[in-house]
Amino acid sequence: MSAPDLKGKIALVTGASRGIGAAVSEALAARGAHIVAVARTVGGLEALDDIIKAKGGTATLVPLDITDYDGIDRLGGALYERFGKLDILVGNAGMLGPLSPVGHVDPKQWDNVVAVNVTANWRLIRSMDPLLRAADAGRAIFVSSGAATNVRAYWGPYAVSKAALDALVRTYAEETKNTPIRVNLFNPGATRTKMRAQAMPGEDPQTLPSPEVIAAELLKLTDPKLEETGLIYEAREKRFLTFQRPA
Repeated sequence: MSAPDLKGKIALVTGASRGIGAAVSEALAARGAHIVAVARTVGGLEALDDIIKAKGGTATLVPLDITDYDGIDRLGGALYERFGKLDILVGNAGMLGPLSPVGHVDPKQWDNVVAVNVTANWRLIRSMDPLLRAADAGRAIFVSSGAATNVRAYWGPYAVSKAALDALVRTYAEETKNTPIRVNLFNPGATRTKMRAQAMPGEDPQTLPSPEVIAAELLKLTDPKLEETGLIYEAREKRFLTFQRPA
């Protein structure tokens, strides 16, 4: 798969103010897409806008907490009024949550992780599905993690939420497989981000790929010619993996 021509495409990216989200936004804009950049941090969004504009691209900035579910619905309505469609949805926003024994996790912390990593993405699907269906070749990509299947002690909230996200996205893929929409998961693997540094404070970040390198792999899943759906793309291996189905 090569980087697609995305001129005239509308791409919504959550968690767009830094890390993988910012890098994906820049990469999509460089291929011609108009970026709808969603994040809580206004300063980060403005910095992203400056970079995109300096390279000849365009963006609409949406300062929004991804757990403002009514705000997601309003955004869907605004996109319909302005563009009438959504070509690309990148559900990238996520949170690590506490690294703690499951029995010691504060209920509010648990609820926050599930709200960001699972429920917000369901609300995005709910609000953006009509817009994706209005596009010629809607593409929806959600950022997963190896923690969803390679579980380890003390990572309970994050691992559980990513496993739930995987099931949510695969369900949506099944429901849209007979449409032009293609829905996939994307596992970036260990990447040089603030979240990774928070999770692995003793790790040398220079040993990890940059968000820009990872964004180049995610870009492949936005190709209007893509046929795969309901799969997970492993960025480090540069290939799709299938999920095992029960006999």
